Amino acid sequence: MWIIGLIITGLIVGALGRLFHPGRDPMGLLMTIGIGIAAVVAGLLIGHHGVWTFLIAIVIGVVLVALVGRLLASRGAARTV
Repeated sequence: MWIIGLIITGLIVGALGRLFHPGRDPMGLLMTIGIGIAAVVAGLLIGHHGVWTFLIAIVIGVVLVALVGRLLASRGAARTV
């Protein structure tokens, strides 16, 4: 049952990461969930369960969205050239 909670929390954190990152992000829903899950796991490794862990996960999610967005944008630009 905890895996469903992790997926839902990952979706929320990934969506908030995309919301707080300005600009357009070239990624789909599964990538957003993956980024959110990675951010939640990293947040749990840094802190304990609670509000601060959720806020840390959102900040990590914003950073991961920015990194993945740049990586995917540069790969798309290389293909069109």
